[in-house]
Amino acid sequence: MIKKILIGAHTSTAGGVHNALFEGEQIGATVIQLFTSNQKQWQGRRFVQAEIDLWKEALEKTGIEKVMSHDSYLINLGAHDPDILEKSRSAFREEIERCHLLNLDFLNFHPGAATKSTVEECLDRIVESLILNEELIHRGKTKPVLEMTAGQGTSVGYKFEHIDYIIKQVKGKIPIGVCIDTCHLFVAGYDIRTKEGWEKTLHEFDRIIGLKYLTAFHLNDSAKDLGSKVDRHASLGLGKIGLESFHYLMTDPKTRDLPKYLETPEKSSWKGEIALLKSYGLPTGQLDHPLPFVEELLPKK
Repeated sequence: MIKKILIGAHTSTAGGVHNALFEGEQIGATVIQLFTSNQKQWQGRRFVQAEIDLWKEALEKTGIEKVMSHDSYLINLGAHDPDILEKSRSAFREEIERCHLLNLDFLNFHPGAATKSTVEECLDRIVESLILNEELIHRGKTKPVLEMTAGQGTSVGYKFEHIDYIIKQVKGKIPIGVCIDTCHLFVAGYDIRTKEGWEKTLHEFDRIIGLKYLTAFHLNDSAKDLGSKVDRHASLGLGKIGLESFHYLMTDPKTRDLPKYLETPEKSSWKGEIALLKSYGLPTGQLDHPLPFVEELLPKK
């Protein structure tokens, strides 16, 4: 039996949260990421039972695995401003509750931004924010997953040391994982353009954090240069990282079986990008998509 390759994209919930699953099926995805609520509003979405029932039916029909939520862009669990911190903690709690209702696997979140405080003070507030939800998190299976950031502005979480600090403080209290966004990692200063670059980077990750915490990937090429700390996603192979990097992730034993979610800017290219990534991960003749059609589905240089 061929092992299913866990690759997908961030799909849309327009017309109902269940539609994200059907869009995933249409593009050949085996996993999806979604927003359970409007990512640019503090007021969170409330699910009624009919929506949950449709979600469960769609999940069974599509066979999509490893569904990950991405929390609101407004949330800053390390905010210096007491009002923003309170709103963030409330919104994060509501996000956990929605994830539990849908029985999602992961809740991906950006650690936070230091704004007017030190990085250390920001990290401590993030830890406190997470531990406040200890009891709630244990009510469901959803694992919180820290997304590494690009280091843009005052964001924390762009160094392995930042992530390690948070994990050490919550260890034994809540389950926790790490999502590596390839664009963020690259512009934060980690050179992942080659197999050798990835080997060095993952060795550092393991030394500082531990590979057992590596849970998922966001797959994005980067429009900006190594170490620029500017977060601009690009389609696979059309940025500064290049396709060798993604080939490594799909084939190396340390990373190939982890779920991977595209956040590349050209939605029309997702089907082709997924097909290409699957072609890296499976022997010829065992593909879900015919390879001759891959090139015409990919964005053009």
